[in-house]
Amino acid sequence: MVEAFPDTTITLTNGRKYVVRESEDEVSKLIQEFYQSVGLLGGRVLEEQNHEE
Repeated sequence: MVEAFPDTTITLTNGRKYVVRESEDEVSKLIQEFYQSVGLLGGRVLEEQNHEE
């Protein structure tokens, strides 16, 4: 989960939290790019997700 209040905080499934410098949008973009690079997300899925937001 990625939240911004006001610092961007990433919460992992194990409960560990990380505060990062990047904005919430930048973190989401980097996550999507990573998943695409390892073949877990296709371009069409990304387009559909972006239209839902």
